[in-house]
Amino acid sequence: MRIDEQPRTRWPDLSAFRHRRPDLRLGPRTPRFDRAGTVTGDRIAVQHTVQTATADYTLLLNAPDWLGRRAVGEALRDAVAELRAIDLTYGPTRPESLVSRLRRGEISPASYAPLADLVDRCAAMRAATDGWFDAWAVPGGFDPGGLLGGWAVERAAARLRANGIHDYAVVTGADLVVRGHAAHGGPWRVAVHHPTDRDQVPLVLEMTTGAVGTSGVSGRQGHVVDPHTGEPADQLVAATVVGPDLAVADAYATALYAAGPSGLAWFRGGSDYRALFAHRR
Repeated sequence: MRIDEQPRTRWPDLSAFRHRRPDLRLGPRTPRFDRAGTVTGDRIAVQHTVQTATADYTLLLNAPDWLGRRAVGEALRDAVAELRAIDLTYGPTRPESLVSRLRRGEISPASYAPLADLVDRCAAMRAATDGWFDAWAVPGGFDPGGLLGGWAVERAAARLRANGIHDYAVVTGADLVVRGHAAHGGPWRVAVHHPTDRDQVPLVLEMTTGAVGTSGVSGRQGHVVDPHTGEPADQLVAATVVGPDLAVADAYATALYAAGPSGLAWFRGGSDYRALFAHRR
């Protein structure tokens, strides 16, 4: 069983990349996938999209043939069930979710281990971003929304690995997690498009382990609040961060969107995370 949890991201030469089709394209529009990719060796390639109340997710699996289609189907169902369960159990807009009950003081984070993990991650990102990601500074009380989507994807990805799938991509909006290799046998080739300028050549990544998190590409202004003033953040049009874990990358992207260019200091000094886009208005 091969599990590689270390970030592996390479920025290849664009002139060479033009002759190879990306597996995934991320940008301000719906993500696009290469449906014409070839499958190398004895592999099972699967693409599946699931909708929840809060997001759409696409899972692309590249499994060894010996695992069998039944086992691959079970792994897929397990991951989808995790995404649906998190939407139902932790969605801040659902009155009976654990997050809503926590806001009302009906339960403590220690009541449920996953809830404690979610709260701990939010606290860690508040410290890592000098308070610019602050799930407790949102109107109405604790709201992990800037981190919750990435956390859900990482938990679904963990279910895939537990079921023997170690080559996959999980995409939601302009965010993704990848591990292992694409169906063609090489690293996942990801073209990240500029959030507002469609004429710009996309930034190209070749990834075997890592995540891309983005805040701002939805076009909605005011969806991220400056936690220090309570006013909508308005310095950037979008922020994109790449790194090992999508929950962390998502939180960094949200914080960078709120803080503006001053937040770029978080990615210096050997950080595992890197800002790809941070564009002023």
